[in-house]
Amino acid sequence: MKKTIYVADDESNIRNLVQTFLEREGYDVTAFPDGESLLRYFSTNPADLVILDVMMPGRDGFFICSDIRKMSNVPIIMLTARDSDADYISGLSLGSDDYFTKPFSPIKLVMKVKAIFRRAEAESNKNDQTDDCLRFEDIAIMTKTKSATCGDNEMQLTPNEFSLLTYLILNKDRAVSRSELLDRIWGYETEVETRVADDTVKRLRKKLTVSHVVIKTVWGYGFRLKALSDDDEGSLVEPEASLSET
Repeated sequence: MKKTIYVADDESNIRNLVQTFLEREGYDVTAFPDGESLLRYFSTNPADLVILDVMMPGRDGFFICSDIRKMSNVPIIMLTARDSDADYISGLSLGSDDYFTKPFSPIKLVMKVKAIFRRAEAESNKNDQTDDCLRFEDIAIMTKTKSATCGDNEMQLTPNEFSLLTYLILNKDRAVSRSELLDRIWGYETEVETRVADDTVKRLRKKLTVSHVVIKTVWGYGFRLKALSDDDEGSLVEPEASLSET
């Protein structure tokens, strides 16, 4: 069956451009002039992936993304004319899978869509297996139900944060490069430029401040998971500048 994709953007030229390129790749695409109409249709006819513009009439794409996340873990890509770290992180923290700043290359957008579907297929194959519990220090992860706890408290993780933490725990005995994270978690080819890995690490670090676990930067390479010793108390989050050096 064809994968279904919903696109919401108030600019008709953007809607038509995205729809044309995706349909050439064999996807079933439905375009909407605003987020509210997409949300209403999605509530009764779920799609396999959603592409949302941020600035639209009515409620913006951030609100629509949040509402979709309440009912589904469908992959979401945000589009925006604004290029600020605050907007980028806001979209990812609400559960979007990635973020495109206009003007953008429709070819690169198609590449990301394909990568997201490859990742979803791989995760679906894993879910056919029995639920496993992964543990590292006070963190426990249930791989099938996609839930995580820190001690007795449930962790509120976005799909990307969950996948990242799971991968780091599975590879806790070694450093993981940034390019490996993009390949194994997001499925991106090396030529796809994205800050999604860096920003996901940044947000996950903040959520781990209450745990005995820290994500350490391996300078010039990537990241590794480390148990927090008593001597490390108070230094859970490394300087954000370190992300640019990985």
